[in-house]
Amino acid sequence: MDAASQPAPADSRVGHPAAPRTQVPVRRILPVLAAAAAGLALLASFPPYNLWWLAPVGVALLTIAVHGRRVTGGLALGAVTGAAFFTPLLHWTNTQVGWTPWLLLSGLQTLYVALLGGALAAAGRLVRRWPGLLAPVTAVLWVAQEALRDRTPFGGFPWARLAFSQADSPLLRLAALGGAPAVTFAVALVGGLIAAAVLRGSVAVARRAALLLAAAGVVGLAAVVPVGRPDGRTVTVGFVQGNVPRLGLDFNAQRQQVLRNHVTGTEELARKVAAGTAPRPDLVIWPENASDVDPVADPVAGELITRAAQAVDAPILVGSLLQGPGDRVRNVGLVWLPTGGPVDTYVKRHPVPFAEYVPMRALARKVTTKVDLVRADFLAGDRAGVLRVGPARVGDVICFEVAYDGLVRDTVTGGAELIVTQTNNATFDADEAGQQLAMVRLRAVEHGRDAMMVSTVGISGFVTADGRVHSATGFNTAAAESRELTLSRTRTLATRLGAVPEYVMLGAAAIVLVGAAVVRSPRSVTADNELDSEGET
Repeated sequence: MDAASQPAPADSRVGHPAAPRTQVPVRRILPVLAAAAAGLALLASFPPYNLWWLAPVGVALLTIAVHGRRVTGGLALGAVTGAAFFTPLLHWTNTQVGWTPWLLLSGLQTLYVALLGGALAAAGRLVRRWPGLLAPVTAVLWVAQEALRDRTPFGGFPWARLAFSQADSPLLRLAALGGAPAVTFAVALVGGLIAAAVLRGSVAVARRAALLLAAAGVVGLAAVVPVGRPDGRTVTVGFVQGNVPRLGLDFNAQRQQVLRNHVTGTEELARKVAAGTAPRPDLVIWPENASDVDPVADPVAGELITRAAQAVDAPILVGSLLQGPGDRVRNVGLVWLPTGGPVDTYVKRHPVPFAEYVPMRALARKVTTKVDLVRADFLAGDRAGVLRVGPARVGDVICFEVAYDGLVRDTVTGGAELIVTQTNNATFDADEAGQQLAMVRLRAVEHGRDAMMVSTVGISGFVTADGRVHSATGFNTAAAESRELTLSRTRTLATRLGAVPEYVMLGAAAIVLVGAAVVRSPRSVTADNELDSEGET
């Protein structure tokens, strides 16, 4: 029989398409759906949703999505996860300056998750040879991604690290051992174990069950890790959340009104003390920008703060802006005494790019004219925020500084007995404030210190060294509270080690990527060829 008379192959007949053509679209769409679901799971683990257990699920879904993919495919799937995660999570950056900066920031953060996806895909060669490495490889690569994102560009943006989703989780206690990197590692390790159980579908059920039990075991072991216990004397600390005339960029448009709100709130606290409904504070904390005019240069503003300090008979840590030197501005915490006025100052060390100073201003103006709202660049401080406020040595960090490991640790190693975060959330919303409070909770556990967050509009509250929140306020309201807190000078293992655990994990991540580049086994070559034949991207 000649070739012309031979029947056509079965998969080319009318009504009988080739099997691969019906399967390839499904094989391609499922990883994309898994990657998108990973981003949404990560989103739901953070405030305001607080479903912390979804963070390892999100890690697992991304790991599963990129498994067996080439690096380019991993990059694309990582970008899907990053976009699904960061775009809604950072929606609060859109409340005042429009969608362009919001999408640019979300897009920049997405790039880091895309790199993570590519790294996970590249590490697949190593994992195929030693399947038991999947979970720890996943964990160290997550830590490496966050370490890069925390530092670049312009000093980085450490918001939304896996660790910051675990404020209500047993895994939070691991912060006392290795800080935020240790918590991120544990979350990603649990996610990697879940992914390993799903991906090893051909092995015995008992082995998959063992992997899931190991994931639960990590959480269980974290639950018994001891947290630091403050060992010093007790002091009574008050805070005032004065609120603002209006939310938004013009929260301080009415001259001295924000300041007067905080004076009024302090006087209300004094009345509560006199009535016996609140304990008498030894010191009082006002939030960032509580004085909307420079109280050192403006005698009326200075007199108002002195009046408030005398009413409550305690020193006040005042958040304000100071003019100078030259046309520069400083974001500060001022220690203000009832008699004697300002005696010490902390200048914010990490001004926020494009909010407190504008890099490449001419180029940034082409993106949005909102950068011109930053009329003067803020000057960065050069020393840790360790201030004597009455009977306590306070570790002061201002606003987003609480997200940076080193800035908070510097205050503790510098002698701080209590951690204070002064912040102004008037240009954001309650979701942003809740995400920031979760960071304060981690810092309290990390350093074994009682802590507090004080905001102009909320959320404000006290945080004990075990990470629990007390007397939390609502958003966009006025409040004044006082509570007894315990000072401490002991140091947790995390405080003593500093960035060492993170550097060890970064070294492990580098070994993984180098190993993946040089390890080639017959099995991995075959797998790569199969992917090529299926048209993977």
